[in-house]
Amino acid sequence: MALGTATVPYEPRFDAGRICLDLLATTHPVERLDSLAPLRAWITGSGLVPPGTPLAHADAAWLTAFRELRGCVGQLVRGCLNGEPRSYDLGSALDRVNDLARAAAPPAPRAVRGEDGRLVRELAGPPECAALLAALARDVVELLTDPVARASLRQCEGDNCPIVYLDMSRGRRRRWCSSEVCGNRERVARHRRRAALARA
Repeated sequence: MALGTATVPYEPRFDAGRICLDLLATTHPVERLDSLAPLRAWITGSGLVPPGTPLAHADAAWLTAFRELRGCVGQLVRGCLNGEPRSYDLGSALDRVNDLARAAAPPAPRAVRGEDGRLVRELAGPPECAALLAALARDVVELLTDPVARASLRQCEGDNCPIVYLDMSRGRRRRWCSSEVCGNRERVARHRRRAALARA
């Protein structure tokens, strides 16, 4: 493979402020949950399960279910961003989230002694897909029903960046999903525009 053409493995992003928004970010810049390995990595990285939790039993049905929930989250969150709650149709997306939220109890953690003697979190057994979806759906419900959180929803101002995040910054002035990613691109583009004007 030629130098510079190797692809960098996907590192899940967990900087949107809510786990349901982090799930939504897995669509950018391309589909990130395209196989079971990234889904398993996302489930662990998101904190839905403690590190080391067995997820070998996750199958293609999990992938479909997580992507379906992500689509519902997208519809609901973008509806919130586009207007007052009464001005958009919540429809089947809200029904599906509510169904998932009550369908199963989220995975129950327990505290156990780790190898170094400190207490660590683990699950009693491998989590079921419905339990993980319930935890995510409940996060969506909490986000949608919390007026402060809803008012803090923002879409990144970066070019072609659809990522939605909670703006918890002082003064609520955060403009980008990530200062290091979209913010840096914007600063570089601004610098190039200024340099081009100076040369003209």
